[in-house]
Amino acid sequence: MRLLSGGFLFFVFAALAATAPSAFAQEDLLSLDELRVPGLNEYAPPRQNDPLALAETGEVTLSALLSEESEEIPGGLVWRIFAPEPGADGTLPLVATAKGGTSTFMLPPGGYLVHAAYGRAGATKRITVGPEPKTEQLVLDAGGLKLDAVLPGGIRIPPQRLRFSIYESEPDATGERPLIIPDVQPDSVVRLNAGTYHVVSTYGSVNAVIRADIRVEAGELTEATVEHRAAPVTLKLVREPGGEAIADTAWSILAGTGEMVREMVGAYASMVLAEGEYTVVAKNRDRIYRRDFTVVPGRRQDVELLPDDLVDPDEEIITD
Repeated sequence: MRLLSGGFLFFVFAALAATAPSAFAQEDLLSLDELRVPGLNEYAPPRQNDPLALAETGEVTLSALLSEESEEIPGGLVWRIFAPEPGADGTLPLVATAKGGTSTFMLPPGGYLVHAAYGRAGATKRITVGPEPKTEQLVLDAGGLKLDAVLPGGIRIPPQRLRFSIYESEPDATGERPLIIPDVQPDSVVRLNAGTYHVVSTYGSVNAVIRADIRVEAGELTEATVEHRAAPVTLKLVREPGGEAIADTAWSILAGTGEMVREMVGAYASMVLAEGEYTVVAKNRDRIYRRDFTVVPGRRQDVELLPDDLVDPDEEIITD
């Protein structure tokens, strides 16, 4: 176990077998971008015409591994077989598909491109089908990533208030990291090709955000846990301590630097805020109230604005 920047605790477990050198760099394994394989919605399902005579087809059995020394993936694969030459639309024609683990196809003799997808991991290989049965294996060079988050002291965060997003580790030409998977739920396993990914953990919907780069190893399950230094806060305007919240109140929450954090309208203003100093401004009818408060990590709190927090009409308040 080691602590990474951004507050992530990082664990790695062998999922199927010890990590082995990747076979993804072999010459017969090609990237999807180079092959111009169409997206999931860019091709029509393969059409079966008149059945081919048995002599006109060859048998090929396909299997996939996470790493060179791991066992065959038993299920969860999506196989797609493409003709090697682009069609009129510039994409590769889809010849056959299958779902599951190891799969057998009967195909006319010739060359094909095979793509195996396992979650967000995948690999492509060029194969040749002849009259004799043959087998082909694809090494996905992939692993799993499982994410979770806690508050200080190991207190679990409600899953419904927590989301992760997984990005490419390096920015593209626009300076932004391409998004790979949004809204990943905690404790779910995401299958990815081996490599480094930029992970963003968001607690609530305001400013409790942690970022870290995490390495996924082939054939292994990587578990990372982030500690959010944040807390739920409920704001309300009352006439007396512990009184009923006054409806139709407009709220502005500012960080200690003066930056606007959140604006909303209602009797209550409930949100998760990152650790730090804040100022809340509440407007009800023609009256304005203001109060400073501090968010302590892991400690839920109610902040009441009282008549004593009424701002002098001559005092200037800047909320933007």
